[in-house]
Amino acid sequence: MAQLDQSLDRIGMTRSHHAIIFLILIGCLFDAFEQNAVGIVGPVLREQWGLDAAHIGMLNTVTFAAAAVGRVISGYVADRYGRRVMLSIDLLLFTLGAGICAMAPNLAVMAIGRAVVGFGLGGEIAIAVTMLAEFCSAKARGAAIGTVNVAAGGLGNFLAPGFGLLVFWLFPGDNNWRWLFVCLMVPALLGAFYRRYIPETPRFLLSQGKVKETNAVLSKLAAGRLSGKHIPQQEFIADDGVAPPESKVKVRVTEIFRGALARRTIPLCVTIWMTYGAQISVLTLMPTILVSLGYSISKSLMFTMVMQCGSLLGAIAASALGFHFPRKRVLTIGAVCACIAALSIGFLAKNIVVLLAAGAVFQFFVLLLNTTIWIFAPELYPTRVRAFGTAFILATGTAGGACMPLVAGKLLDTVGLPGVFTMVAVMYAIFVISIQSVPETYGTSPDAMPIDGGEQDHAAAPIAAARSH
Repeated sequence: MAQLDQSLDRIGMTRSHHAIIFLILIGCLFDAFEQNAVGIVGPVLREQWGLDAAHIGMLNTVTFAAAAVGRVISGYVADRYGRRVMLSIDLLLFTLGAGICAMAPNLAVMAIGRAVVGFGLGGEIAIAVTMLAEFCSAKARGAAIGTVNVAAGGLGNFLAPGFGLLVFWLFPGDNNWRWLFVCLMVPALLGAFYRRYIPETPRFLLSQGKVKETNAVLSKLAAGRLSGKHIPQQEFIADDGVAPPESKVKVRVTEIFRGALARRTIPLCVTIWMTYGAQISVLTLMPTILVSLGYSISKSLMFTMVMQCGSLLGAIAASALGFHFPRKRVLTIGAVCACIAALSIGFLAKNIVVLLAAGAVFQFFVLLLNTTIWIFAPELYPTRVRAFGTAFILATGTAGGACMPLVAGKLLDTVGLPGVFTMVAVMYAIFVISIQSVPETYGTSPDAMPIDGGEQDHAAAPIAAARSH
């Protein structure tokens, strides 16, 4: 593992890394469109099917509850059998779910379709951030993962309302929302096809004792080509014929709930529940909130898109800050600012200009926080449980995204806008408190984090020794 860290540092970022990021980015972009789909079609379904805000929240709850299950299962499979196979499977699953939603005759079938979508959606992001953490050097890791969320959370959230408007314009009539789901199917299938070029990660291969395969992947990264018969093979990792200790360790998913790893897992689960729950509640209900204020569906989607420009800038900022600043500092300051922005929306947004400005600022800090957590989570676990640990953290956030829109929908129906955003502000206050107990990971190897009271993981000592020379 020490040799691997040195090799990744020496290789840096090549065209192969750029291709891997782009292929992962395609799926994550349409993940974001799928995540926004219920909010986009919510006002239409409310009119056609007689739904209320709680029903719209329920559809999101089904989606994200299934996503939580999908993330956990995908993480376990990825730690046992490899990362890359889960990408295509998850992408194809949410394509199938989109097809079911397009043909749904009623709320029950729509809920089934959203469950299938959620299952695929859940594993997609968790495996994507794990793979990028394992393909990149310590210096480039944060920027690479942040760049993907520029597409998934930032650009995806920003363009999703515009995508909905485009589909509604191209396919007018009562079935325009069905065409939205049909359009979400095609790019996902293309992304699944192109992802066959993404190799297995060198960290996973080496953890299984596959030195030859590890060198082959590192050679592709160094050459800047993912395919081709004449890629020069280099020996980055010395093959002494002895499998490393990691290859003999059975994956025990309970490990992340014991000892020092539990002290990482539990606080980060609390933080991600808070920020995902707040984000998904706002994404789901904002078009409905704007319609209830007297704006048309088209105008509400346009206004939502204006707010989402903050998401794009927030993800870009997280990518840059992930290169230069410690994770906990970014998370703490960002959560305080998100809390203030939420209170401003709830109590100071008396006209549409103030509402849009405060909404854009809120979305900026939400995506700053979520992207930084994507960077942070895979750095907290050793390779043998990294995919499952990362998946469990993100699954907890997904569960928060499943449950909190129900609460927010009830508050909107009973208390109104101030009640919803007071709840959001309290959630970010809890976020600030819980993140303080998680160890900092900035600038370290993901396999060299101290475990169990300062004792290092079995890979950490040689890595630390290698870097000291």
